[in-house]
Amino acid sequence: MTALLRPMIVMRMKTGDKELALAAKGGDAKAFSLLLERFYDRLFGLCFRLMGSHAEAEDLCQDICAALPAKLTRFEGGSAFSTWLYRVAVNAAHDRRRRAGTRAKAAQGWGDWEVNRTEAMREQAEAQDWLIRAVGMLSNDLRDTVALVMDDMNHREVGEVLGVSEGTVSWRMSEVKKHLKALKESEQ
Repeated sequence: MTALLRPMIVMRMKTGDKELALAAKGGDAKAFSLLLERFYDRLFGLCFRLMGSHAEAEDLCQDICAALPAKLTRFEGGSAFSTWLYRVAVNAAHDRRRRAGTRAKAAQGWGDWEVNRTEAMREQAEAQDWLIRAVGMLSNDLRDTVALVMDDMNHREVGEVLGVSEGTVSWRMSEVKKHLKALKESEQ
């Protein structure tokens, strides 16, 4: 065995988890590496049990490992490192599930909104199609009058365009409404 490997093996075997964690907290990269080597499989197993899916467990475990250097600054050594690490994992799993639930609710709400929007657009398109067909059944005078009114012209302006009085335009619009109402009732 080479002289370079011997201190690493001795460190691996003799140093306790708490001491490694405190050294890693102080910036010791070798201590951090040894902690991950010792605990990764157990951490992954816990993540799998917490999340119930291999892919979710991998993601959670990787997130925990990436955040671990910053989280180690809060490790005081009052409990076993494994206890502290498992608490970190449980909290991370809770956060992940909470975010997933929020995203699911938001997606569900979005889906409901989209279904309602699509239904409203369909109903509006049907109403427009019906109105176009119904207006097509009117006499030419009534059809011309309603077409101009639907183009946001007031009755005076429509009268000027058609060469009739404003009162005639109002009467024609009343007749249009009667015809449309009768047509709608006959279809039901």
